[in-house]
Amino acid sequence: MSFQAGDTVLITSCEDDPRAVGKSGRIIDEVPPGPLTGGRWTVTGISLFIGPVLCHTHELSKE
Repeated sequence: MSFQAGDTVLITSCEDDPRAVGKSGRIIDEVPPGPLTGGRWTVTGISLFIGPVLCHTHELSKE
């Protein structure tokens, strides 16, 4: 599965920040993730207390 900037996703698991699990956020990457992020997507807009997180494709599902 691939995502595009602006897609709303559900975080099903998150190595980067387990507090984000079960919450929704938005993909902000304009291009597929590469070596800089370790192949992970940047998800933001999760909550007031959780900043942007990096998640692998298998940790996300489209809403």
